[in-house]
Amino acid sequence: MHHSVDHRARGCVCRKGAGEFRRRSGDLAPRAGIGLRAPHYQDILRQRPDIAWLEVHSENYFGDGGQPLDYLQRIGAHYPLSLHGVGLSLGRADALEREHLRRLKRLVARFEPALVSEHLSWGAIVGKHVNDLLPVPYTEEALALVCSHIDEAQEFLGRHLLIENISSYLQYAHSTIDEWDFLAEVVERTGCGILLDVNNIYVAAHNHGFDAQRYLAAMPVDAVEEIHLAGHTRFGKLLVDTHGARVAAAVWALYRDALARFGTVPTLIEWDTDIPPLSVLLAEAATAGNELENTYARAA
Repeated sequence: MHHSVDHRARGCVCRKGAGEFRRRSGDLAPRAGIGLRAPHYQDILRQRPDIAWLEVHSENYFGDGGQPLDYLQRIGAHYPLSLHGVGLSLGRADALEREHLRRLKRLVARFEPALVSEHLSWGAIVGKHVNDLLPVPYTEEALALVCSHIDEAQEFLGRHLLIENISSYLQYAHSTIDEWDFLAEVVERTGCGILLDVNNIYVAAHNHGFDAQRYLAAMPVDAVEEIHLAGHTRFGKLLVDTHGARVAAAVWALYRDALARFGTVPTLIEWDTDIPPLSVLLAEAATAGNELENTYARAA
């Protein structure tokens, strides 16, 4: 039986209040952006599309030079940027990799991104890496470990981190906390923010049989500072977060529910496999932009 975490009994207290870390999310308008991928570098520079912001995977720019960094420097002169990490492995059982943190800090200093984010997951241990974002067990022990790693990362970077919920295809039998309560408690203890991936909620809710609305209801409203939307693929009874299709109608519906609860939040269209022409991503972003405008109009 899963239980809710008692927010009054904190075993891991953030060493700094969230406000003391450098926060740049106010620099990012609550509009829609897209993930910047290499096939679109030249199109972005040539067309200069009317897109609010761009997000990149941090690790793709950890090099000391080369074409990716050059393109990002040129494109970043025209658009606000967000750095989205996939390799820090905040849920790992051993220590965070200091070299990874150093490279990320150097990248943050170079580009001054509006947002810096990572995942509530693990994918590395004792120098071995897997090419996946694996769920952590939702236990008190794992909660203390994740919080400690987020505290360390925020302290090292001097930046406020957003933590993203992942899609998952298995659950740990010894988990004792619901995922949404686990994430809410991470925010409470560390002062981090939330990157709410609506597609991931939909996929996990389908795969594990929980109500996606319970997830939205458990998220602290002020902590949700970015939203991700992406496509998924059905394989038999399983939904897989492939990032290789348009956003599904049911995910758009859940996104509208999220906006109704959290207000106008900067929203990103992710597309990482079978990457289509830039125009397709811009059309998806325009749909998200319309939903954001409708939410703003209703609130006015």
